[in-house]
Amino acid sequence: MVAYSFKARFVAPIQAGTKRQTIRADRKRHAKPGEQLQLYRGMRTKQCELIGRAECLQVVKITILFDDADPEAEGIILPGFGFPGGLNGFAIADGFASWADLKAFWRENHPGIDEFQGNLIMWGDLG
Repeated sequence: MVAYSFKARFVAPIQAGTKRQTIRADRKRHAKPGEQLQLYRGMRTKQCELIGRAECLQVVKITILFDDADPEAEGIILPGFGFPGGLNGFAIADGFASWADLKAFWRENHPGIDEFQGNLIMWGDLG
């Protein structure tokens, strides 16, 4: 089983089933399709709580580009994998109100980083 921790703002969308993915940097071990995920809020804190468990459906390499000077250059690169709804659709599926909301969150939590390469981890219904 692989565990992922989320900020409090993502608990409601995860429980509602509108957020079924997470974007994560590379690490030694990520979930693999078919494995059980444990989704937590505040892992490694006294306020830690289990949000739920779900099966990992897919893990896809992802690149996200942020460009304040040229919004046309912004985008998501998912080789061999499309995402309906463009940037806003992707952001909503990730628990944000819009691409602008995702971008503001990114800027606040990762200042100065305009390109991210990592993994998109997707899961099914909470069990």
